[in-house]
Amino acid sequence: MRLVLLGPPGAGKGTQAELLRDALGIPHVSTGDLFRQNIGEGTELGLEAKKYMDAGDLVPSEVTVNMVRSRLAEPDAVNGFILDGFPRTTDQADSLEKILAEEQQTLNAVVSLEVDEDVVVKRMLARGRADDTEDVIRNRMQVYLAETAPLIAYYGDRIRTVDAIGDIDEVHQRILRAVSA
Repeated sequence: MRLVLLGPPGAGKGTQAELLRDALGIPHVSTGDLFRQNIGEGTELGLEAKKYMDAGDLVPSEVTVNMVRSRLAEPDAVNGFILDGFPRTTDQADSLEKILAEEQQTLNAVVSLEVDEDVVVKRMLARGRADDTEDVIRNRMQVYLAETAPLIAYYGDRIRTVDAIGDIDEVHQRILRAVSA
């Protein structure tokens, strides 16, 4: 099973991806983890990403795409994966389609975790992180909506919308039902 998880910050993508990893026996591929791993290992891509991050700039899509390409080529991802944090733009979605086409593969589903902005704000404020102020969270929501709205249209009938409000197991069961439909 090859899945993409979409959802705003605080929607529970990371938590649900871990549960799906265990339930489906496929790796959770998080771009945040990929950045940390590549930087920690001092890979060429990691060093390039670090250069941008240290300057306070966004890591170019090309670097992110190459990290994802490399990760999806690893043996544990041959039978599927759960992508969390990628793609973020339609250009990245195009790149993912090319990566998969090279292996004669396609995505099985794109899960869009739907959650009200006020719920996201409440969840993220409860984490207690210094950089999680209400203004910052609401701004991140706007950035997410601006970047992700085109992905909803891009993926069209592959989108499986899941209500991400409720307890963790309830949401997990909703996702499993959505991807098996």
